[in-house]
Amino acid sequence: MATKSAASRVVIAGAGPVGMVCALALAQRGIAVTVFELEPAPVTDQRAASIHPPTLEMLDDLGLLEGILPLGLVSPKYRYHDRVACAVVAEFDLANMRDVFRFPFVLQYEQYKLTAAIAAKYATTSDFDVRFAHRVAAIAQRADGVDVEVVSAQGRERHRAAYLIGCDGGRSTVRTHAGIEFEGFTYREKFIKIATTFDFAKINRELVFRNYFSDPDEWLNLFKVRGESSGGLWRAVFPLNSRESERSALSPERIESRLQRFFPKQGRYEIAYANVYQVSQLVAKSFRKGRILLAGDSAHVNNPIGGMGMNGGIHDAVNLADKLVRVMRRECDEGLLDLYDRQRRHAAVEYVQAQTIANKRLLEERDPAVRAAKLDDLRRVAENVESARRYMRRAALLESLETAAAVT
Repeated sequence: MATKSAASRVVIAGAGPVGMVCALALAQRGIAVTVFELEPAPVTDQRAASIHPPTLEMLDDLGLLEGILPLGLVSPKYRYHDRVACAVVAEFDLANMRDVFRFPFVLQYEQYKLTAAIAAKYATTSDFDVRFAHRVAAIAQRADGVDVEVVSAQGRERHRAAYLIGCDGGRSTVRTHAGIEFEGFTYREKFIKIATTFDFAKINRELVFRNYFSDPDEWLNLFKVRGESSGGLWRAVFPLNSRESERSALSPERIESRLQRFFPKQGRYEIAYANVYQVSQLVAKSFRKGRILLAGDSAHVNNPIGGMGMNGGIHDAVNLADKLVRVMRRECDEGLLDLYDRQRRHAAVEYVQAQTIANKRLLEERDPAVRAAKLDDLRRVAENVESARRYMRRAALLESLETAAAVT
């Protein structure tokens, strides 16, 4: 099995949004990239869909935003609801941040569409080479590069690269082969995501495109995406209780009763899809080991409340691409890649992990007095102009970018 030499090429494992944004950012600055993806084609999965204002700016700088903006849902407002009291607790409006954000809204645009858009428009040359149905099977790091063994229907191949970037998800093969620990915890309860074509907003005028419902028995995230139809889809994320099996939760009867409890209506709900998944709060001990680097879910995973996972991963990709280009052009030494590790690990631990954990605790609080106090605090934050602006800066991950940039 011969090794295909490419001393100036970067290999990326994983063609999700983080891997593809990183590949595009490198390719646009003259770095040849090969992306290996296990799946046979871009996966139409129903994962992240909220792109925050700073991330929109990064996508705009890469020339992507103009093409995807008309295809998403522009969402300037998000609301916190008290499900028990059937009342809106707080509203945050990003339109009030026009002096801060170039795009003062969240774009509801599914991650699989972003991946497909990049692949279709840019991954068309040998210098931006995306290979689906290719599994990274082994890695051997050398002083001057990395050998990556991949398996496909054509057999085994060994590719040589200057650097290898793992963007291959929470169960990252790259991270595992590099021997980098994944630190943190997994929640005992699983989450269920249910998508329906029923338009809640036509009935409930308190809804915007992004909604968070606090409930000591069963909190809820409810948000809208375009999906593949003109009417769009509403996605509802609930926790499973400790006595509920995955099989039971996915039964048509249980899905129906869960939605009817949230919003009783005549007739059954039309379900587009439903899936149960495990949720963890984990961060890699290091985002760099020699010429192997991690970004996105390979480096950190978190619960979905607040839509921070994909955004943090794209921030990783842009930060890393900028530094790696300078290293490969010999403008800086490899110590700059250690700075990537310090900056983006700081953002993951101090902001993404901390904020998503706090978001979940707010929604699920069971103690009546503590719950009331937390909701009152949130209400006061939203009602004060300055505190609301600080909250939105943090929730949109702008503060994480600013503090990470200050890390030396």
